[in-house]
Amino acid sequence: MTHPYPVPPATTEPLGSVTRILALEEVVGAGDGTEAFTGSSLPQISGRIYGGQVVAQGLLAAAATMVDDGDGPRQPHSVHAFFMRGGKPGEPLRFEVERMHDGRSFSQRRTTTTQGGAPILTMVSSFQEQQEGTEVQLEAPDVPPPEELTSALEIFRSIDHPVAKFLGRTTAFDIRHVEGNIYLRPGKQTEGRQHLWVRSRGALPPDTTQTVHRALLTYMCDQVMLEPALRSQGLSWRSEGMSLATLDHAQWFHRDVDAGDWLLFVQDSPTSQGGRSMARAEVFDSAGRLVSTIAQEGMIRTPTATSHGSGDWAIRVAEGDDGGPIPEAADPQPSA
Repeated sequence: MTHPYPVPPATTEPLGSVTRILALEEVVGAGDGTEAFTGSSLPQISGRIYGGQVVAQGLLAAAATMVDDGDGPRQPHSVHAFFMRGGKPGEPLRFEVERMHDGRSFSQRRTTTTQGGAPILTMVSSFQEQQEGTEVQLEAPDVPPPEELTSALEIFRSIDHPVAKFLGRTTAFDIRHVEGNIYLRPGKQTEGRQHLWVRSRGALPPDTTQTVHRALLTYMCDQVMLEPALRSQGLSWRSEGMSLATLDHAQWFHRDVDAGDWLLFVQDSPTSQGGRSMARAEVFDSAGRLVSTIAQEGMIRTPTATSHGSGDWAIRVAEGDDGGPIPEAADPQPSA
């Protein structure tokens, strides 16, 4: 019998809320050889499920089907996910896992996430047992350290607005932008590049596995991946009439990750066209090791002379405020 992947609860909030939501429950007697799990969602101000959560849960559902053949546990090294529908936070999620292949070194799993019988996400994840190999990587850029930068939490807490208060209470990660945030207004330069530091708010238990740390990185990165594309178009999270959704997500894990360490995101957006934008990130730990590479394509639509757009991402705050909230629910799932 397959059991849910063990996710030790974090001892502090709001990180504890995230680890609890990542701990899935087994579906007994799923039938047809299917291994299935159920999960729930954290509340979101957008009324839609946060997509990073669903990908992280799907990765842990796949990890639950891994078997240690005596050579050590197989850890996730890549994830390829496609979003099909937005989900509703108040309804349960079902994760069905297909064992696609188990080789001598690698294993692949397909996870389909459904809600109310309809698929909202499908993803393939690949796992590898630990092996030796040549070590080569890019060097991390020289940027100001996180201690010299403003925390998004300080910005959220400085604004008397329900959205800012919600995020100040519930966001589980501390984010610090090198070039300044784009929460309320566009960046000073229209350039599709940015750097930011991020780490979890709170410590994870010492027995937390690499698989859980990697799932937490997948969880949080969806909050910031499309920001370089917004910068390149002169947009902010407050831009009125903007519709935004992630269409697909690809991620590779190169080295061990510690979600409690300061992680540096080196991001860019090479192109936008047809309402779609591409974004990339290289993630370095505080020691300068490249731990992950991420790519996303998202839908970003703004009002034009012939279209008024289908979204409203504007955050209403008093003029003159210096910062503002990024909707953690700036949902990475596409509109229907």
